Amino acid sequence: MNVFVEYLLQNWALILVLLAFAIMLRITVFLDKHTVIRMYVLIVVVFLLSICVYTEFHLGEIGQLKELRVTMVAVRYSATPILLSLILFTLVKRARWYVLVPALLLAVVNFISIFTGIVFSFDDAGELVRGPLGYLPYVGVGVYSFFLVFILIKQSNKQISEIIPIAFLAFAFASGLIFPFIIGKDYSKIFCTTIAVGLFVYYVFLILQLTKKDALTGLLNRQAYYASIREYEKDITAMVSIDMNGLKTINDNQGHLAGDEAITTVAFCFTKATKIKQPVYRIGGDEFVIICRKTTNEELKTLVSAIKQNVSETIYSCSIGYCYCDDGSKSVEEMVKESDAMMYADKAAYYSKTGNNRRAR
Repeated sequence: MNVFVEYLLQNWALILVLLAFAIMLRITVFLDKHTVIRMYVLIVVVFLLSICVYTEFHLGEIGQLKELRVTMVAVRYSATPILLSLILFTLVKRARWYVLVPALLLAVVNFISIFTGIVFSFDDAGELVRGPLGYLPYVGVGVYSFFLVFILIKQSNKQISEIIPIAFLAFAFASGLIFPFIIGKDYSKIFCTTIAVGLFVYYVFLILQLTKKDALTGLLNRQAYYASIREYEKDITAMVSIDMNGLKTINDNQGHLAGDEAITTVAFCFTKATKIKQPVYRIGGDEFVIICRKTTNEELKTLVSAIKQNVSETIYSCSIGYCYCDDGSKSVEEMVKESDAMMYADKAAYYSKTGNNRRAR
């Protein structure tokens, strides 16, 4: 069979998914330019990796060009953690280029193995043999996968609708670590398709979530806030009101881009502090609310303390108010009113202490 045709037969599902992914990126406009470029890079890397995997297995089947096959294995072992680091760099807010460094170091070790066999080698029968560091590629992929899932959950709004797609992505990555030991080396033939499907499903989820999220911060928006109050009214035990201090001054003196940076920075401080059932909403320009479901008074105090600590580590400031009621004696509207009152008192104290003119409300 023609090599090209055989490759298409083995990877046609992958090619269709990658094409669909590319088309979706082209026709949706809510992602920033840099994120779109990174996703295109991911598509290209997955496609090239599929060619590498096919070439390596094909060479093994025909028993030729052993040196090239060894190089293809080094590329495959290196490309997987690099791919995971690129996914991390693309999907995680505030991720920096140095997340690629461990993957590049692993690549160096894999290519050294071509000459030393420290990670892998081939015996006389052409079978792959693990060296002393034979499990290192799997460890590297496992660490990247765990870190990616952990950060995605950490930066999410802790809603079940967000956790499920992240769990799906985690399952896709976990299968890439576990199945090779269950199915054998042939699983590598479908690894690229597994990753592509996982990423595409997660991307579709991002699109579906667009109506619920604030475009600037990634927090839930006002529409989602009102929907959550209606849906979880009986489970709400605390409300937290947060208002940023001095945003108007930043916008007037430094420009709205600096104001946007300030808003996204404090929003990140809030999400770092929250746990499951404590989603954060941006309901106005610099106004935020946290709905706490089935949260104890002690957990509420811990949350507020963590927010204050996170914000204090930035150059910005926020006023915070909260209300706790777990016996149903107060309606949500009453809790919001009490929380807002405390927040406004905190804001008045801030402006009185700093001597700054309070913005017109």
